[in-house]
Amino acid sequence: MNLKGRNFLTLKDFTKEEILYLLDLAAKLKEKKKKGIPVDHYRGKNVALIFEKDSTRTRCAFEVAACDMGMGATYLGPTGSQMGKKESIEDTARVLGRMYDGIEYRGFGQNIVEELAKYAGVPVWNGLTNEFHPTQMLADMLTIREQFGRLEGIRLVYMGDARFNMGNSLMVACSKLGMHFVACTVKEYFPNAELVEQCRGYAAESGATITLTEDVEAASKDADVIYTDVWVSMGEPDHVWEKRIRELTPYKVTKKVMENAGEQAIFLHCLPAFHDLKTTIGKEMGERFGIEDMEVTDEVFESAQSKVFDEAENRMHTIKAVMAATLGEYEE
Repeated sequence: MNLKGRNFLTLKDFTKEEILYLLDLAAKLKEKKKKGIPVDHYRGKNVALIFEKDSTRTRCAFEVAACDMGMGATYLGPTGSQMGKKESIEDTARVLGRMYDGIEYRGFGQNIVEELAKYAGVPVWNGLTNEFHPTQMLADMLTIREQFGRLEGIRLVYMGDARFNMGNSLMVACSKLGMHFVACTVKEYFPNAELVEQCRGYAAESGATITLTEDVEAASKDADVIYTDVWVSMGEPDHVWEKRIRELTPYKVTKKVMENAGEQAIFLHCLPAFHDLKTTIGKEMGERFGIEDMEVTDEVFESAQSKVFDEAENRMHTIKAVMAATLGEYEE
């Protein structure tokens, strides 16, 4: 499998075989990390990490992955570059492409990372856009495969707001890999109809299914994976909180939901999660709305079924695989 020089912008661009190759490579790199076997084959290479949105897991995963592989990494935070302000995306891409061997972008519209990829001349990796989050998908799929030993036939239920990057990306990943994807939420929060139809095309080839439903009990019954995300994304205005809490509270992941899924089910969340009042925003929301949690209860988050920290760790291993595969020259 040769992915050298490829961009990693959305899993729509990759075949089932290519995605599985990246997961296999991530598993090998993870094993080497655990055994203390170095994989620093990329000394002399450097990557630029553009973050228009702050991050914990994505930034740390890229920086540690680059360091482990012998690369240098330059972090450009929200105020760290002139891209889109005093310098166009096109010009920024061409400058960075002359200095770096790869570029990561985490920020806003998918059109931005697409434009970077068009002009950079080196691999560009999507660390998150409003529409897609492909590096998270690899971490999720690796975690699921570690837990169940397979991906095909796994039933994944996404509860909450399925309109944006997480709902979109999970639907793409599941439909490509022969998994059964269920979006469980009010109709207003269903994924984009055009993308649903595109994914149904992928599903027809892989044996996957796509279900959109408002019925929590039917959706979660015998599910393998219950997945959720925060209800309000970074940068969204405060006034949306009350509406989201009111409309999405019936889709909170509770002990009852997990019991309906069954003992075999696992809980996943891309993090950060509002499962208690130990954060500034969590405390504020608790005071404003009289709640103790939002998209998931603390009881579920801290339970044995919760694999969120395995999932978070796997961000690093799968990002390492993406960089190694697209930069090439990796040796077993």
